[in-house]
Amino acid sequence: MKLDPQLLIFAKTMRTNATEAESLMWQILRAKRFMNLKFRRQHVIAPYIVDFYCHELGLVIELDGGQHAKTDAIEYDAERTKFLEALDFKVIRYWNHDVLRNTEAVLGDLWNICCELSNPTSP
Repeated sequence: MKLDPQLLIFAKTMRTNATEAESLMWQILRAKRFMNLKFRRQHVIAPYIVDFYCHELGLVIELDGGQHAKTDAIEYDAERTKFLEALDFKVIRYWNHDVLRNTEAVLGDLWNICCELSNPTSP
């Protein structure tokens, strides 16, 4: 399936204009620095662009600013998450302020999630 060229251009623009939280998270995740996992940023999973994506784990990480607390954004994010989960992706969300102020707690949570996804226990 060919991706919409406009979506790819928009993703590239978003990489160039990253938020402070996205920049910090990228410095941690890039070049297999976190658990030796390869992450991509502003990755297209049509019709959406996700903040961070790990193909190996099927993991999507979304960083949310204050605008995501508004009713219409909450509904949009829920719809988006439902779509991605239907494709068997695990979607996790962190608030920008937590990434910036509680980085260690966010990374601890992310570490635990990555460990669970790497070593799923059979029922």
